[in-house]
Amino acid sequence: MSTTPRIFTPLRLRDLELKNRIVMSPMAMYISDEGEVNDFHRLHYHKIAMGGASLVMVEQTAVHREGRITNGCLGLWHDGQMAGMKTLVDGIKQNGARAGIQISHGGRKSSAQRAWQGNGPLTEENIANGEELWQPEGPSDFPFAEGWPTPRQMSLEDIARLRRQFSDTARRAIETGFDLIEIHMAHGYLLQSFLTPLANRRKDRYGGTLENRMRLPLEIAEDLRALMPEGMPLLARLSCTDWMEGGWTIEDSVVLARELKARGLDLVDCSSGGNLVRGATNSSLARGPGYQVPFADQIRREVEIPTMAVGMIHTGAQAEAVLAEGKADLVAIGRRILYDPFWTLHAAQELGHDLDFANWPKPYGWWLEKWASSIRAEGNTV
Repeated sequence: MSTTPRIFTPLRLRDLELKNRIVMSPMAMYISDEGEVNDFHRLHYHKIAMGGASLVMVEQTAVHREGRITNGCLGLWHDGQMAGMKTLVDGIKQNGARAGIQISHGGRKSSAQRAWQGNGPLTEENIANGEELWQPEGPSDFPFAEGWPTPRQMSLEDIARLRRQFSDTARRAIETGFDLIEIHMAHGYLLQSFLTPLANRRKDRYGGTLENRMRLPLEIAEDLRALMPEGMPLLARLSCTDWMEGGWTIEDSVVLARELKARGLDLVDCSSGGNLVRGATNSSLARGPGYQVPFADQIRREVEIPTMAVGMIHTGAQAEAVLAEGKADLVAIGRRILYDPFWTLHAAQELGHDLDFANWPKPYGWWLEKWASSIRAEGNTV
């Protein structure tokens, strides 16, 4: 190609420059013990960084032990977890990517099964096999779904404590060396459950009107922006719609994104759902390739803030179209990058960019170019 594909052009957010527009989406691995990093995490994240993505997002990381979604979730709720997390950061950077972290509290979806156990509430069998059960907390004492535990409604003192936990976790992330921080405000976890009327039944200053329901997420964004270095980007992942009647909408997300921007947010990561219960009769969800891209497009245009598109973006050509059409500034790849850790470098091949394997890790690229040359010499294409 005579010009560089859009996905392989750099992007600057404050003082951070990303070498291309491909991000590994934060995806929980559910394999930690007491929130600690282990060998699986190191192999996992370092391999993805080697595969060419410009930014590797470390999975949802709990700001409090009881804010874990499952017994297997990572955490950064005490200083002793920093050393293990630093091994992730160092390896990601040594393999050519930037390191981001998504910090979160699971809220009323905490104390749940690991994904491969069923992704539901813990059962007696799970508990007999060593999984710890605890009472989750949320904006109201309203469970996620039938059969799920009833959360404890958070008091104003609890909310003040939560703000400190987010700030303390962000401080640890900064000291550990992460390049950016993303606040998880999506998927039915605690901050998103304050936002949506499907979960928030409060009657005080944190419930009722849209302004009140946005209050806590905005306060946390303000807290983090105030303590972060000026040149360090702050992101938020939003569920741009609940896909359910009476729930959070894309119009609400536009309002929230505008308020977050005013508080120093640098990019909105546009996802959706999370309060949707399987089989819900009032669901409008219809998944398909790029089904969430319109949310990134709308927020980008109406709020004039950079956005990241995510969700069933499978090919390099599809990602390139999202960016070339101005619908987002970054593209996050999730399951596809688990299936193919070198997805980014394969996308370069697909789009006719880097045909000489120059951007591959040198120990791989040298062998691959030699292999490709022999194939071309026989009159075949690689």
